[in-house]
Amino acid sequence: MVNRVILKEEELYPGMCQWLKSHLEDKYVKTNCQIIVVDCHSRYLDKVLEEYNIIKYYPQIVGLKIQIDVLGMVIEKNKAKIFFIEAKKTDFTLVNLGQLLIYCKLCNPEEAYLLTSGNLGSLNKVLINLNREDLLDFGSGKRIKKIIVGQWDFARKTINHNSVVPKIY
Repeated sequence: MVNRVILKEEELYPGMCQWLKSHLEDKYVKTNCQIIVVDCHSRYLDKVLEEYNIIKYYPQIVGLKIQIDVLGMVIEKNKAKIFFIEAKKTDFTLVNLGQLLIYCKLCNPEEAYLLTSGNLGSLNKVLINLNREDLLDFGSGKRIKKIIVGQWDFARKTINHNSVVPKIY
């Protein structure tokens, strides 16, 4: 299905919020936690985490002007995990990946998604043709995580699983 023309990036956020909430509910179905997903594209991440009283788990980002489009939070008794979605309505560029990668290296979210209603753009060449999936790596120690890059199906309000790099689906 071909996506319709998206006039404003903000049109993508409600569907992405719904998808992430459902994804997290499925993933954490057997845990006693609170799941919150918010569109916070116009607010700084540290202020949002302060509002939900979980900034104490991410003190390294206080004062940094990080803005994430969609933020997921899984809050348990003595810990919290965060999940990022960075949305674009245009074809991807290396700048898009670089921005999210820096945010991931600073904040270490549990999962991070770079999603577009356009095409993979120059990331197609870098990630697929040049086979440089290592550029998606973040995290440290025993667990290296990868940013998930893919196309957003606006009509179906989900990720186009055929477009995802790295192939996880």
